[in-house]
Amino acid sequence: MAELLEWLARGLVDEPDAVRVETEQREDAIVFHLYVAPDDVGKVIGKQGRLARALRSVVRAGGARAEERYVLEIAG
Repeated sequence: MAELLEWLARGLVDEPDAVRVETEQREDAIVFHLYVAPDDVGKVIGKQGRLARALRSVVRAGGARAEERYVLEIAG
């Protein structure tokens, strides 16, 4: 899932080399931290948060398929 998320984010930003995804295991979920360049945060979030919502939906769907709870956090 982290690789897919990174691939999707690289297609959205101006600085694809700055994109990285870190995974954190919590008690109740696996959290994916998406890091992008500060100038690209708005591009990943999208107008009215539409892109962020879409990315979170993809992550949640992957979690449902793996029978886990996946969460996406976007950091700049």
